[in-house]
Amino acid sequence: MKKTHRRAVLAVCVMFVPVSLLVGMGCNGCNPCEDSLQEYPISDEVVTTRHRTVVPAPFVDSGIRAWDVSQYDRHGYGKWTFGDGSDSGKLFDIMPAGYEESNAEVTAVARLMHFAAMTDIHITDKESPAQLIYMTMFNSGIGRNAISLYSGIMLYTTHVLDAAVQTVNAIHKQQPVDFGIFLGDVCNSAGYNELRWFIDVLDGRDINPDSGAKDDPVPGPYNDYQDPYKATGLDAEIAWYSVIGNHDQHWMGSKPAVGYIRDAYTSTDIMRMGNVLTPGGIDERSYYMGALNGSTVYGDVYGAGRVEAFSGPPQVVRDLDRRPVASQEWMAEFLRTSSNPVGHGFTQESVDHDFACYSFEPRADMPVKVIVLDDTVKIDTPGLDPRYHVYGYGTLDQERYDWLVAELEEGQANNKLMIIAAHVPIGVEPAGSPMGWWAQSYVSEEGLIAKLQEYPNLILWIAGHRHLNTITPFQSPDPDRPELGFWGVETVSLREYPQQFRTFDIVRNSDNTISILVTNVDPAVAEGSFAATSRSYAIAAAQLFDVTPEVSRNAALAVQLSPEMQVAIQQYGTPIAE
Repeated sequence: MKKTHRRAVLAVCVMFVPVSLLVGMGCNGCNPCEDSLQEYPISDEVVTTRHRTVVPAPFVDSGIRAWDVSQYDRHGYGKWTFGDGSDSGKLFDIMPAGYEESNAEVTAVARLMHFAAMTDIHITDKESPAQLIYMTMFNSGIGRNAISLYSGIMLYTTHVLDAAVQTVNAIHKQQPVDFGIFLGDVCNSAGYNELRWFIDVLDGRDINPDSGAKDDPVPGPYNDYQDPYKATGLDAEIAWYSVIGNHDQHWMGSKPAVGYIRDAYTSTDIMRMGNVLTPGGIDERSYYMGALNGSTVYGDVYGAGRVEAFSGPPQVVRDLDRRPVASQEWMAEFLRTSSNPVGHGFTQESVDHDFACYSFEPRADMPVKVIVLDDTVKIDTPGLDPRYHVYGYGTLDQERYDWLVAELEEGQANNKLMIIAAHVPIGVEPAGSPMGWWAQSYVSEEGLIAKLQEYPNLILWIAGHRHLNTITPFQSPDPDRPELGFWGVETVSLREYPQQFRTFDIVRNSDNTISILVTNVDPAVAEGSFAATSRSYAIAAAQLFDVTPEVSRNAALAVQLSPEMQVAIQQYGTPIAE
């Protein structure tokens, strides 16, 4: 793809392509004919942020813009060094009063479960005509959240996932990982090709990160972000599961992909849109929203600006694999996989009933149950209007709420420790926040938390969505029953700095309490790799959008068990050597 002219300051790189060439071969159709593609190995040194952290280097604001990617290095953006490890120690917020002082000699005696969680990967079709890049380039009111609509890391989303998966494999060799779970938003904009790239990276298939026409910004293989490569794939010994997020089923995670928006995915014309943050903005056609030019070394922004600044629609090469997927189609694609288990939690029944909730027990020899809860809004969620609302709220309808209660009842009755895995966290956003709980949900946020605290075997709610590292204690409402408390743990996005995932290590202690060791992990990127470039661009984006960087939150979360569960659990676990 080549830009043809610049018409005005407000128009960034217009491109026109002959109509005869405006049908691409799709994300799988333009793979070269190499018999065997090469992998991109990670660093040999694989450690967690308990050992060391990635620290952005100081920089001086030079006035460049976030989309001036070619100037990052020259102006000192995106530099980093390794710093000291991070450890918040033991946290006792949900334990009985005085526990910390009276149990100083308690030690971990057996390991119950060890798993890895990633979230908000946002695999992105950077060349899609249905993006919102121009929202970052004018005073749209989006502020620092503009980083979610444009960043140079959009060039490398499959590469950083591949590096993260290899890092999990390396950790598995150090300490076996019982399962992996992805907490939603594996896609950036519910694109079919985005979803296939995600699954194919996990399956260890050939990856062609290009869409539309075949581009090769730097001639030759393995030297630019568009070149095909082979993903390593998750170790076959590790089962992995998936949670649905708002970006997996809605356009840009914010509006239903219907009508004009749906058609725009596979159009040749760059999307025209108004300010979607203002009432009725999705019905306006004031701006061309732009895409990235995959034929340029730095993925230059083009086709972005006021409509009147263009002599005709800026265009891309059509790719039918860009089509949006609804929740049923999204779940169905997980049945087309070569890694374990087939469906990754979803079944044909899930697809037929459009129901993205399920539960599983990772190990037959361990009484631990994971409840995967779809707490995202749907196209038909009562009270939501795409003209006025974004679709990033958390909510439960009656069917999902009743299902959750039944799953909790079963786990409690059968002496199972329970973990809820959802996309949207609870108890962390103020009322009315578009990232928080929907006011017209079947169950209120307060009512949901109160219900959860009826089940002493519930120990943990894990989530993503906000791209934050947080640890939230939900203390028991009854001081005499501390076992009714549980922890909420959020994990940052793999897309934005610090681009981390988490491990969770659940251990039984000598007094039959348990501890949940939560640890952030940086992908072990090899020096000079595309995943390393992604890290640099992620840091630069945070600097240029003035986003306060997230820090690692590593801790040991103490959990009080009921007397019944203390007896039930006391013989379980792999002994931990002193």
